[in-house]
Amino acid sequence: MEQLSFLSGAIKHDSGSSSVSTVSFWKLFVDGAARNNPGPAGAGVFLLQDGKPVVKKGYYLGDKTNNQAEYIALLLGIYFFKKLSIGPNEPIAIYSDSQLLVSQLKGVYRVKNAALKKYYDIAKNGLGNYNHELHHVLRHKNTDADALANLGLDEKTPVPQDFIAMMRLHEIEL
Repeated sequence: MEQLSFLSGAIKHDSGSSSVSTVSFWKLFVDGAARNNPGPAGAGVFLLQDGKPVVKKGYYLGDKTNNQAEYIALLLGIYFFKKLSIGPNEPIAIYSDSQLLVSQLKGVYRVKNAALKKYYDIAKNGLGNYNHELHHVLRHKNTDADALANLGLDEKTPVPQDFIAMMRLHEIEL
């Protein structure tokens, strides 16, 4: 099993009892794809709970830049993770082949683009007090999310309506 620094906090103790149970460990692979830049775009989300796939989805995003598609893929992944997890005690490792996205979220790069800043703020807020780590991976280690992004784009699979409504609250149109 992959050892990550936040796994040391992955045990939940039931107060008032002697039972100890482990919480789930999550892995999230995300990818965005834009044909032309900007152009028709897709987002892929591949979410695993304890090594088992629980979300394998690709979505059509309309005309976006590649970087916008990468961020929206991450936001969709956070959306599904929050719907399925029991809360901040469950650790999640997030993988993306976007060096820009990972470096911005880790604070290595500044976010200079105003449009990306909105996505960045939502992602930082969404992950806020969750036990998470971000990892940049090479494209060949992100093939599931990449295939899902292209499938969503090809099939024009719509984004969930409640996700769209949530983005509108942040003044983002999908």
